[in-house]
Amino acid sequence: MASLTTPICQFGLAAPDFLLPATDGRSYRLDELRGSSGFLLMFICNHCPYVKAIREALVDTCRELASYGIGCAAISSNDPSLYPEDDFEHMKAYAKAYRFPFPYLYDEDQRVARAYGAVCTPDFFGYNSELQLQYRGRFDASGRNGPQPGANRDLFEAMKQIAMTGKGPQEQIAGLGCSIKWRHP
Repeated sequence: MASLTTPICQFGLAAPDFLLPATDGRSYRLDELRGSSGFLLMFICNHCPYVKAIREALVDTCRELASYGIGCAAISSNDPSLYPEDDFEHMKAYAKAYRFPFPYLYDEDQRVARAYGAVCTPDFFGYNSELQLQYRGRFDASGRNGPQPGANRDLFEAMKQIAMTGKGPQEQIAGLGCSIKWRHP
């Protein structure tokens, strides 16, 4: 399980469109998921210790961001033959157990992860209302330890700024997580 850091934000990069099935039985396009003030797309998975460490705080953060007009969605792109816990049936149970307030989408052929340049879980892509990339940083400083009291809420503060100004912070700290489990041809 290799740990990777996310690349530096390419400000203004357009969000690639997609159509993916979700754990709620629907399929979603990018345009259906964005909020009036922006969009947060998260590449996550069920088994990753970095995701597990922030899972509850991430759910709370997405609920908070909705009040700022930020739409949120998560995508799992991992190859379930390597990690069966990340298959679509397990994703459905996971989203229900942790009461995800956002669609949890399945990228079975990994095309969407490749289009976005996702490298790890979690990997956060924060967009403004024009779907221009403004944030590609960490959730917070917690890593695999889980959120710490009084820690700066990097993702929340960045998305709030994007909602208010349309621009993300110039200073961003790279996210850290488990590598995406790519299919081998």
